[in-house]
Amino acid sequence: MKIAFRATALAALVAFSGASFAQQGETVKIAWLDPLSGLMAALGSNQLKSYQYIADYFNSHPDINPAGVKFEVIGMDNKLSPQETASLLRGVIDQDIRYVVQGNGSGASLAIIEALERHNARNPGKEVMFLNYAGVDPDLTNSKCNYWHFRLDADTSMKMKAMTDYIKDLPEVKKVFLLNQNYAHGHQVAKYAKDNLNEKRPDIEIVGEDLHPLAQVRDFAPYIAKIRASGADAVITGNWGSDLSLLIKAANDAGLSNVKFFTYYGGVTGTPSALGAGAEGNVYMVSYNHMNLPGPIGEITKGFKERVNDDMFTASIYNAYALLSNAMAQAKSTEPSKVAAAMEGLKVKGFDKDVEMRKTDHQLQQGLYIGRWAKATPELPYSSENTGYSFHPVKYYSLEEASTPTTCDMKRPG
Repeated sequence: MKIAFRATALAALVAFSGASFAQQGETVKIAWLDPLSGLMAALGSNQLKSYQYIADYFNSHPDINPAGVKFEVIGMDNKLSPQETASLLRGVIDQDIRYVVQGNGSGASLAIIEALERHNARNPGKEVMFLNYAGVDPDLTNSKCNYWHFRLDADTSMKMKAMTDYIKDLPEVKKVFLLNQNYAHGHQVAKYAKDNLNEKRPDIEIVGEDLHPLAQVRDFAPYIAKIRASGADAVITGNWGSDLSLLIKAANDAGLSNVKFFTYYGGVTGTPSALGAGAEGNVYMVSYNHMNLPGPIGEITKGFKERVNDDMFTASIYNAYALLSNAMAQAKSTEPSKVAAAMEGLKVKGFDKDVEMRKTDHQLQQGLYIGRWAKATPELPYSSENTGYSFHPVKYYSLEEASTPTTCDMKRPG
């Protein structure tokens, strides 16, 4: 009896040990839901290729992949539509894919959050986890925060805090025009710009404010005419993709060289080419990274450009894998329910500096750079879209300086 008991105990121990490290060598499938058609197709294609390239990098670098899993990314075109996103998500769930990433458009982000809230509550043991790499509406980690949603980008309030901290020290900025896309993100950019400027530089006058349809405008000349007529010396815009590249092109075509542009997404596909030499020193961007960072991200950036002849500007993708792998290693599992619990409050080495997934609201805490469009130098040699220019860092705000408070009242399972 004693021998039988010992054998049974030993077998149980071995089985438990095997289960504890079951994630080693396991393939983790990730569904990528973002645009691969329409005006934002070039942006989406770049980011899908970035996700797949960095997955290969983590798969072949065990030193940064402690879980030892193999990441596989499956791209799906959501047509930049929340409705299409929700429809695709149902197919993802049917295929038993347990991890979803998305970022282009906070409306699509919210559609995923709401769908997963229902699905995960009804299907314990079959939960799906959402990593949001670019949907930056602050409400997603405040009034609409959700346990299964983790944001990797800095939200609009964090970026605007850093941007206006920088603007307040520029005495030449006296009149600002706000131009943004007509959806949640654009509305939030305008709101936080006005609130922050009123607090830090009440002497700055908002001389114009306009909203335009998302990914529908092909000629921004009428908007540039409004900016010129307003007498603005600066424009604040949260525009991204074609909406920013076409805006900058229209500004250059109109010779609007006396106006500074403060952007969120100046390094995104198409915009560097639109900037060119004419925008040197006149366009700024707030971001969690820049294109001349050293270390693994520098190696990835170089390798990506050599392979696909494009810029790997969405560095939050690196942090997605770093957080997932470290959380899986800590949880000793790839089950989203266990990985989500391990990711709360998790601190890891990011692509640049240490980052922390704040437990309170699942908003990644990270530093932010202010970059200025400038000609490449021997010290900062990267050439965005082969223009000979890139955004050079002129100011860095630490994790603590970039952080903003949250009103999230997180509801956790059980």
